[in-house]
Amino acid sequence: MAGEGEKKPVLEMVQADGADEGCVTFVLHDEDHTLGNSLRYMIMKTVDVDFCGYTITHPSESKINFRIQTRGGIPATEPLRRGLNDLTDVCQHVLNTFQARVDEFKERQEQPME
Repeated sequence: MAGEGEKKPVLEMVQADGADEGCVTFVLHDEDHTLGNSLRYMIMKTVDVDFCGYTITHPSESKINFRIQTRGGIPATEPLRRGLNDLTDVCQHVLNTFQARVDEFKERQEQPME
């Protein structure tokens, strides 16, 4: 448990004794369905993933238990990392597209009407 002044980890990896690296539960602190569902979607698109799901432990807690199970001896950290990177790319694309449209709109508003 983090004491006062200590920073709580954002991500914890929970693995049963004797379990392989392909079956892991990650605990994501200070997150909710927004990240959980979108990240689950991105990870499930990976061919090597057998199962990916998440639960919110309790409505009053802001943490997610995020479970990944892979096949072929691939560590569960790989699809997690890839999913986070892919989700970042998608969010960046949405942000760039939105900003471009806002800029276009502002330019049209500044032009005099004919």
